[in-house]
Formats: sequence, structure tokens, C-alpha cells
Amino acid sequence: MEEKISIQGILEQAVRDGDVSDVFLVAGLPVTVKKGGRQKRLGEDRLMPGTLELLADQIYAESGRDRGRLERGEDDDFSFSMPRRNDFPGGRFRVNIFRQRGSIAAVIRVIRFDLPNPEKLGIPEEVLSLADTGGGLVLVTGAAGTGKSTTLACMIDRINSSRDCHIITMEDPIEYMHRHKKAIVTQREISIDTPGYLEALRSALRESPDVIFLGEMRDYDTMYSALVAAETGVLVFSTLHTSGAADTISRIVDVFPDKEQARVQLAQVLRAVVCQQLVPSTEEKEGGTLRIPVFEIMKVTDAVQNMIRENKVNQLDSVMQSGAGEGMCTMDGSLLRLYGQGKISKSTALKFRTHYGHEYMEKRLNAQQ
Repeated sequence: MEEKISIQGILEQAVRDGDVSDVFLVAGLPVTVKKGGRQKRLGEDRLMPGTLELLADQIYAESGRDRGRLERGEDDDFSFSMPRRNDFPGGRFRVNIFRQRGSIAAVIRVIRFDLPNPEKLGIPEEVLSLADTGGGLVLVTGAAGTGKSTTLACMIDRINSSRDCHIITMEDPIEYMHRHKKAIVTQREISIDTPGYLEALRSALRESPDVIFLGEMRDYDTMYSALVAAETGVLVFSTLHTSGAADTISRIVDVFPDKEQARVQLAQVLRAVVCQQLVPSTEEKEGGTLRIPVFEIMKVTDAVQNMIRENKVNQLDSVMQSGAGEGMCTMDGSLLRLYGQGKISKSTALKFRTHYGHEYMEKRLNAQQ
């Protein structure tokens, strides 16, 4: 096993498969991939610690990095590319290498060179059209692995295809490569092109930006700088690991020492909050169940601005429920709609509901049968 295995072979197979999203290299298990949200073991040969050391060396060789962080006992997170060769089309990967139970382990995300097709993915126009916003702050939120980066890549590509502007992205690491179309796109990778998000964001304001994509608003400094950038008229996109529009507002405000001023500032620059989940579809595909995105969309109207300023975020759900004509919807409303269209099962709708109680949600679902 140790003589034959290579990271090149593993990753080339993952790219050729087309549906693999992640590769897991963990001692005691065969090489494992994730397809359609499900794990699949590749063969029966278990990876041993010596084999994982070999694979780690190969990863570092491919990426041109040294093992300094890993040798210091730190996790190492970075991206790298494998060039086109023979019949292999090339690929880009995001890897996290760490230690567990005394041996090396790695999780590798497969990043597609081709940008995703929003129509095939089920990203609605109500979400994509937020890319047409003139300026301000647009947030895409949700748990890790729910497709936030993919949704934002589609929105950035829409701008790139339609506007003469300068787009600056700051990512850790870069997940999708954008070619210059109508726009100039400069992409900066944290720890490689710039020390951190805050430094990149401050520098971006001196680089004539029209659109900024900030990979994540992690702390007070990046949140404050993002709000300041949005105040200048730049269109700023970013992400948070929050589960809904109201939770997103509260999360940002809670970080600021002057919460009243934060609410005023946020109400002024915020344009929309999109929260998303990935849920199992009723459609099957080879290797597992297809997963589809579900969205909660809040657009900042005059009423929403007042609620943010007056700390009445508990009323935002009612605004989204009544704002369908303006392209708004709640997560539970989206689940009900997908169930009515036959795209998800009743059990899925009940499992992924966010606000409705179980009995009320079940009553609403039964009414659609």
C-alpha cells in the first residue's frame, strides 16, 4: 500500500469522478471521499501512520510549502493546484492537515476550476439579483459546508460578466478562480498574499474597489472595517456562521462596545441577509441523494431599517413572511414551498425547520398534501 499510494493518484481520481467534494485521509480508515453528502470508502486498505506521513510530504511538495506549522504542533490550512498533465485536466484543492491520536490526518476540499452554474444548483434569482445592488453590505450566512462560498461565487461572476468595475476578493483560502471578464478581478489569499483579513481590507480601500468580497467577518475589527467600506459606497459581500437574519443582526451588534451606534450604522449600510442550508432532495443520483439549497432572504426595507435601529429584530420574521412581493422569504417558508413542489420530503422539511414548532410545521405540510 505504502509503495503504491500517491496524493496525485488520489486527487486525480477525485477530480475525474466529478461529484467528490472532500477527501479524508485518516489513520485506520481507507481513503474516504464525500459524494452527495455521503461518505464512500475507496477500497479496503487502511491508511497507516507511515503512509499518512508519506502523503503529507507529497502534499507539501505539490504546494511548495514547508511543514513548519505542522512540526510546531499547529494545524495547517492552505490551498494548492495540480497542473494539467496527460489526460488529467488539472485541479485546485483546499487542505487542512492536523494531528489526531498521534498521527497525521488531512481533509482536502476539491475546488472546481469551472464556476458553478446557479440554475443547476437551484440558486434563485431573488438571491442572484442581490449582485446588482449599487453599494452597501450583503451577507450570506449559514453553517460550514452549506454552500455559502458557491452562492457568493455565482454572485461575483454575475457582476464580473455584466459590470465594468474592480472586484477585490479576500479569502482563506481562495476557493473559486475568477477570470477577468468585464470586470478586473484581483484575488488575495490570506497568509500568502496578505497577512490577514484586516490588513487586506484596509489596503483594498486604497485600490479603487467597486466590489469587495471579504471571506468572513470574524471579529470586531473586520466587522467595523467592512461597515466603513460599505459606507463609502463600495458593495461589500461577506459571510457569518449564523442561522437566520435576526441572529445575524444580533451577532454583529453584540460584537460592538457601543451597541446603539452599531445598530444605527448597520441599519444604514446593510442591504440584505441571505441564510442558507443544504438539505436532501427527493431526487437520487449515482452515489447518493442529491442535496439542494434552501434560502432565507431578508432585504433591508425602510421597515427593516427601523427594526434594526430600534432593536426589534424579533419582528424580522413577520416582515420576511409578508415580503414575498419584494423577494423575501423565511427558511421555513422556503421549506414549505420545496415540499409543495415535491423536491423535498416531509421528514426533511420537519428536520430542517428553524422557527416553526414541530406540530405547526407538520400542520402546514399536511395542508399542502
